[in-house]
Amino acid sequence: MSIIKQTKDYLAKTLAGSRFVPQGLFEASEYFRHNGPIKFEFKIENDQHIAISTNFRYGSIVTSGKDVEELEKNIKDAILTSFDIPSSYAKEANILKVGQERGYAFA
Repeated sequence: MSIIKQTKDYLAKTLAGSRFVPQGLFEASEYFRHNGPIKFEFKIENDQHIAISTNFRYGSIVTSGKDVEELEKNIKDAILTSFDIPSSYAKEANILKVGQERGYAFA
């Protein structure tokens, strides 16, 4: 994620005030409440770790990383992006890996 995008997201969050909640945050919360975690299939191709969602109702989420740690970070960012949630709201979204299911959901 670019530093410029992060800066814009945090600036927008600051200007919006503490009571503002992005629509995507509400929509993601409802999605996970009704559908459960988003599960992923993992593979390695050309030294890249790739994750592809297997049950996301609105299409596919596909992301990659050079290692498992980067891939986890990118999965969380891709989920935020899928719901149009600015990166500055990642803490509020609190997307976590769920058990051994290879799924991610709101905590």
